[in-house]
Amino acid sequence: QVQLVESGGGLVQAGGSLRLSCAASGSIFRFNTMAWYRQAPGKQRDLVAKITRSGTTTYVDFVKGRFTISRDNAKNTVYLQMNSLQSEDTAVYYCNANINWTDYWGQGTQVTVSS
Repeated sequence: QVQLVESGGGLVQAGGSLRLSCAASGSIFRFNTMAWYRQAPGKQRDLVAKITRSGTTTYVDFVKGRFTISRDNAKNTVYLQMNSLQSEDTAVYYCNANINWTDYWGQGTQVTVSS
């Protein structure tokens, strides 16, 4: 059973920064990819960034240059450093892990950016 626990969300002013953490039960090295998604009220859940087992990263256009995904295999944790936050970044952020074509999700953490 895979468990993912997000933390680090909160309220921040526009232009500020937050770092989200996703702690996994067991080694994250077994996952093909780990990723962050977000879902704003009334909208679908969208990919924000992902990182492969080898460390290759991918970002969607609206966060390039502002967000950084990273992983610490020793701590079984994936991070999302978010800088220059904008009101449009307000959403629930979810951690995702994929292994053997099966997706696992955390419970989400709320990020609210005030303008």
